[in-house]
Amino acid sequence: MTHESIPAVSREVRLASYPDDEVGPEHFTVAEAELPEPTGGQVVVRNEWMSLGAVYRDQMIPGTDLPIPVFQPGEAMWGRTVGTVVASQSPDLAVGDLVEHFFGWRDYAVNYAQAFFRRDRELLPSPEYFLSQGPTAWRGMVDMAQVGDGDTVFVSGATSGVGSLAGQIARLRGAKRVIGSTGSKEKIDFLVQELGFDAAFDYHEGPVAEQLKELAPDGIDVFFDNVGGEQFEGAVKAAAPGARFALCGALSGQLGPGDGGRPRLDLMAAFPKELVLRPFATLHTPEQIADWNEHFGRWLREERIVFPHTAVEGGTAALPANFLALLDRRFSGTVVARLT
Repeated sequence: MTHESIPAVSREVRLASYPDDEVGPEHFTVAEAELPEPTGGQVVVRNEWMSLGAVYRDQMIPGTDLPIPVFQPGEAMWGRTVGTVVASQSPDLAVGDLVEHFFGWRDYAVNYAQAFFRRDRELLPSPEYFLSQGPTAWRGMVDMAQVGDGDTVFVSGATSGVGSLAGQIARLRGAKRVIGSTGSKEKIDFLVQELGFDAAFDYHEGPVAEQLKELAPDGIDVFFDNVGGEQFEGAVKAAAPGARFALCGALSGQLGPGDGGRPRLDLMAAFPKELVLRPFATLHTPEQIADWNEHFGRWLREERIVFPHTAVEGGTAALPANFLALLDRRFSGTVVARLT
C-alpha cells in the first residue's frame, strides 16, 4: 500500500571513474533510473538524510586495504541513509515507518524489507540524529580504550563526526581532562566552548608532542586516534604508563598527501610504558547501534550531550559537490545531506 504519489524515476549518483589522485566533479555522474514497483516482500523508501564521510574516498580505491566493498564505475554508489517507507508489500514494514539503510546517493530505495532497519522516531529529536557516528565513538572509547574515572584523554581530529562525540563520551564516563586537536582557532573555541573539552590545540602550531606535554604534563591515559601521522607519534611520546590507544582512523593519510596512515611507532618509548594499542573497525552489530541510540537519546533529553553536525542542502544532485567540500575539510562534526 502507499499514501503518496511515487515518481517513475529516481535520481542517483554513479561513480564515473576511479580517481588517480584527487577526486573531482568528473568522477561522478548524476543520472535518472527507473523506479520499479515493489514486489512481494519489498518496500519503497523515500530517502531523507544521508551521512557523508571520508570513508567514501576509500571506497573509490580499487585496491583499498580496508575491509569494505568498493564502488564500481557506471553503477550507483551507496551510503548510510534514513528515510520513510512510502510503499510496502511486506508485513514487516508499514507505510510511514522510519528506517535506516545503506542505499544512499539516490532519491528513493527499493529492496526487500530485511535490508532496512526500523527506527523509533520518538527516541531522537530528528531523523538525521540516527546518522551520528556515535556507535564508532562509543565502541572506541568504551570497548577499546575503557575510559573511566580520572583519565586524561586526548582525541585527535576532535571536530570530526567521531571525535566530537568521543570527547563528550569520555567526559560522561568520568574522564578528568579531555584534550582535542583540530586545525584552527575557530575550531578550538568550538571544542572548548560548545562541546566541553577542557583544552584543545591547533596541530599546525607546533610539534604535537610538545603541545601535549604542556596541556597534559602528567601524560595521557587514553588516546582516541582519528588522524594517525604525527599526532599518533606525538601521543606515544606523551603517553602515561599503561595508556590505552583506540585507533579508529588515519585522516592524515586519507585526506592529505604523504604517508600519514603509516606512522612510526617508537618502540623504545612504547616498551617501558607498556602501551595498549587497539585498532578497531567501524563495523557495528544491530545491538551495538541500539545500545548507542538509547544512551544518546537519554543524554540528549538530559541536555548532557550535543550532536555536532553540519547539514548540507541541494538534494541528491548536490551530493558530489558536498562530498568534495567535505574532503576539503570545510565542515565540522558529522556531515548529513538533506535529500528531500
